[in-house]
Amino acid sequence: MTHALDRPELAPLWQALHARLSAGQPVTRVRIGPLDEAARSALADLLGLDRLPGPQPTVALARLDEALVDSCGQDTRSVVAAIAGPLGDRTAERASVAAERAALWEWFATHPVVLAQPALDAWVGPVRRAGVIGGSVTATRRTLDDALHVLAGLPACGEPLPVFATRILDDSHALDDGTRLSSLVLRALSALYGTAAPETAADRRALWSRAGLADDALSTTVLTAGLRPAGRGPVAGALTALSAAGHATHLTLAQLRDPGDLRFPPTAVHLTENPSIPALALQRFGPACPPLVCTSGWPNSAVILLLDRLAEAGAPLRYHGDFDGEGLRIAAHVLARSTATLWRMSTSDFLAAHAHAPSGPAAGRITAAPWDAELAPALAARGTAVLEEHVAEDLLADLARLCTDRQIGSIQGLPASNSR
Repeated sequence: MTHALDRPELAPLWQALHARLSAGQPVTRVRIGPLDEAARSALADLLGLDRLPGPQPTVALARLDEALVDSCGQDTRSVVAAIAGPLGDRTAERASVAAERAALWEWFATHPVVLAQPALDAWVGPVRRAGVIGGSVTATRRTLDDALHVLAGLPACGEPLPVFATRILDDSHALDDGTRLSSLVLRALSALYGTAAPETAADRRALWSRAGLADDALSTTVLTAGLRPAGRGPVAGALTALSAAGHATHLTLAQLRDPGDLRFPPTAVHLTENPSIPALALQRFGPACPPLVCTSGWPNSAVILLLDRLAEAGAPLRYHGDFDGEGLRIAAHVLARSTATLWRMSTSDFLAAHAHAPSGPAAGRITAAPWDAELAPALAARGTAVLEEHVAEDLLADLARLCTDRQIGSIQGLPASNSR
């Protein structure tokens, strides 16, 4: 129903009042205009003025309230809402939007995937500075959630990218080249691996491959020593025979995907970052070498698949790596992607080792260690790395205690140390 005061000559008044009252701020006066003579005359009649106001008059809300209550029994807000539409509260709306965005970025920065791998902080900052997608917090959160789901599933086990996208996101095209989500995940991988953002299609394929997507199932391998699984399959037989002969083994991704009858015992397996440690262990222990897996730096899809199989068998996994910036990031990645716990990777372990090897190489770019808040600052303060080779004797002493009494009898010259 049309309001009695909804007249064209008063329209500038109602529009000006609607804009000011919807701002969410206290309003005592409203300036309107410029008004033509008909509008000035209508305003003078409404307010009971004895002369026409100027072309751009200022109207006091208290006086307008009195005039409106006298003429129609409603105050200014009621009349404006009836004629120009419901009043808003832009201040409250802005506060709500700001709170919604703050909650989005808080959720993003404290997501378990990000907290588990502090190297991703270098990704989180630029994403936040870029702002919400299309002005929509909901759309942004949905896209970021998809990206975090993808990162939680990497490294993959050599799947083609569309197959992986279907498994993780139920959309084979979700990670197609050029999509917003694909670019977002690739920037995260660049931050994680400490590489430049990919600029060409070849760069992008290389980064996806490093994350275990479309890996070559024959050339992607994991170095092992001392694994003695049960089972009649060819992989179980080869592992047991080579371990009995004191040899290391490179298992391919293809062998791990289709191993036949392969049953690992629930025996502790120690993980190292560098191949030199398994080499030294085999030299020291020979056929008595306890179970070892080497990530050879960043774990590829073969490494992750093997760790998954060992975890399924109930084997405790214990990881050691280099004390440098890259080593901390790799360790965080291994912890986030497997059931491994740390082996001699605390701040006290670093400080003790650094005291005996103070002149190592530069530590490089250092990010936080999620398992020990004091480790990264201690490494940064000293500025030099402690590599696995520097602490090889301590690691070998720990491994010696895993050999059987019969096996230990054949090993000479083992240094004493407490296993961690």
